Amino acid sequence: MAGSNKNRALTEELGTLGSLLRVPFEAMLVHNWARVREQGFDDLRIAHGAVFRNISAGGSRISDLAARSRMTKQSMAELVAYLQKRGYVDVSPDPDDRRGKLVTLTKRGVAAFEALAEASNGFEEACERRIGRAKWQRFRLLLTDVAGAVADLREEEAQAQVPPPKRRVGPRSALRPP
Repeated sequence: MAGSNKNRALTEELGTLGSLLRVPFEAMLVHNWARVREQGFDDLRIAHGAVFRNISAGGSRISDLAARSRMTKQSMAELVAYLQKRGYVDVSPDPDDRRGKLVTLTKRGVAAFEALAEASNGFEEACERRIGRAKWQRFRLLLTDVAGAVADLREEEAQAQVPPPKRRVGPRSALRPP
């Protein structure tokens, strides 16, 4: 590609929506987690954000955290186990369904969450200073609209999903017609 920068991803050169969203998001993540580690939470990594971003105030089941994070229950369980071992979350039987486990933030977990929120606010303020308050507010309003549109699209796609046909097991398998 003529005039291309060897250090930039192709998607950045094309200006795809993904790159336009990813570049500031990744910069924010790096900033936020660096600030959090500076505040003494040096055992936390970006991956743990999947728990902190998706946990409810009253606690969440691992399966719900996994679904909100779009990851497997096994992967979420590993993140939760790591955080539990280090005192960020408690895991207890779900009072509504004893088969499930309820994950709640401990005092240390709440402190880490608050440090993340403070770091995120600081990042936003720095961006706002660079482009101006009016532009930043318009950007946030537009981004809110985009998030709503994306949620609508996802809902439409989910409703359009047709469940696969039931498979027969046994002698009347797919090899023989019904």
